[in-house]
Amino acid sequence: MTQDSSASNPVLTDVQRAQIANVCAQLVLSAGSEIMDVRRAGAHVRYKSDKSPVCEADERAEAVILAGLARHFPDIPVVAEEAYSAHQQAVSADRLFLVDALDGTKDFVGGKDGFTVNIGLIDRGIPVAGAVFAPAMGQLWCAGAHAFYLGVNVGEALPDESLWTPIHTRAARADALTALYSHSHADARSLAFLAQLSIETHLPCSSSLKFCKIAEGHGDIYPRLGQIMEWDTAAGDAILRGAGGIVMDSSGANLTYGHSEAGYHSPGLIALGDPALRAQIAEILEKIE
Repeated sequence: MTQDSSASNPVLTDVQRAQIANVCAQLVLSAGSEIMDVRRAGAHVRYKSDKSPVCEADERAEAVILAGLARHFPDIPVVAEEAYSAHQQAVSADRLFLVDALDGTKDFVGGKDGFTVNIGLIDRGIPVAGAVFAPAMGQLWCAGAHAFYLGVNVGEALPDESLWTPIHTRAARADALTALYSHSHADARSLAFLAQLSIETHLPCSSSLKFCKIAEGHGDIYPRLGQIMEWDTAAGDAILRGAGGIVMDSSGANLTYGHSEAGYHSPGLIALGDPALRAQIAEILEKIE
């Protein structure tokens, strides 16, 4: 990952991050409208070379987001799932947006509601702002210096910031954890990892909603130790970190983003609501290597 000089690309202030979060929230809301229009009309699905589904909703939502980001932040490059899949154009930059305009396409085409729209801003490898919107649920999360929840439906205006609900992770009980997991990505290493913990409740959850639920204090841990793409997790990661959580990579280090040299593949992650769990998690990761 190529690093720009700090002089030409200074660290964002809390005010700037909050402004970016507001724009991201507006854009995911607009993109969600496109997705729901396609859903009402009936989605036509095709498959990419990696066998993952894509439909008109992905493309229309991504077009809205790309146009909005270009208008508001013309100097910040963007890596978006569908555009990258089509052209493989990597971005070597210290600051960039990662966009997954429809995370959970399988849920979308299957008539389920757990799909999301996602924008995450990466600054020096770290997610520092972003937004996640679940249009079928009328739920939106965003984060800059802090994380917030908004109840807002497709077609409604974004509420005034004074009406946004601050969210924060909860303190974990190491002997009674709530683990969130994916409906369709229960890899063997993640299951082996969970077997080493005292899990009281397993909570199924789709797409980036897992990060948001932990950020709200409804869960403690989400492991995804199989390979995943950076745009799948950047926005949710920004929400969780803004709410006080942490995200580790599969080796126990802080997860970083913007790895163009790896094709934006992430080696896996563990999302935690309570940073106090970190040492215990690192020990378990060493055991299951």
